[in-house]
Parts: sequence; structure tokens; C-alpha cells
Amino acid sequence: MGYVLSSVREEHKERVNFCCNCGTALFTPVSVTKKLARSVQNKKIAGVCGGFAEYFELDPTLVRLVWLMTAFFVGWGFIAYIVAWIVMPYGPPPQPAVATGPSSPPQVAPSR
Repeated sequence: MGYVLSSVREEHKERVNFCCNCGTALFTPVSVTKKLARSVQNKKIAGVCGGFAEYFELDPTLVRLVWLMTAFFVGWGFIAYIVAWIVMPYGPPPQPAVATGPSSPPQVAPSR
């Protein structure tokens, strides 16, 4: 009959996950796999607590306090820390910050 099918990949003003007309998926979510590794940035002794904090998205100080309490009150915290120090690999090095300002240095205005 006289129906015109619109393109599923037409431009949208907003980023949408599904087509408003037919429901077709437009974008597939990016799956980020986390890897448990020693932290390079949040490091006091070996980066083990910082690595756990980054993996579980917690505050590194909180993880250090819990680890210290398990070391003193339960007794296995020191051995577990040494084992984690040996077993856990180093994490990726920190990425340099990308400058968002102008690429050229500021110019001095000419005097009159």
C-alpha cells in the first residue's frame, strides 16, 4: 500500500537505546570487565587494599580499616594480605589527563 518505512538508523537529537518507531536496538551497551589488581594510585604498602577498593568501588580508607580490623581481631588478615600481595598483579598505569582547553597557548593582545 502506500506506507513508507523510515530508516532505523536515522539521526536522533538525543542518544536513545531503542528506535521509537519499531523498537529495534540502536546501541549495544559497552560491557566493561573489571579485573582485580593491585592499585597503582591508591597505594600505601603494596596497593592491595586500594585494588580491592577500586574493584568494589569503595573508599580505600574504609577497606584499609576493615582489613586492619580483621588482621587484629580475627588473625588471618596479615597472612591474607601477604598472599594477595603475591597473587594480585599490578593494575594498569594511570592514564594522563586530557586537556580540554585550547590547543595553542594564549596570545598576548597587541598594545596600542
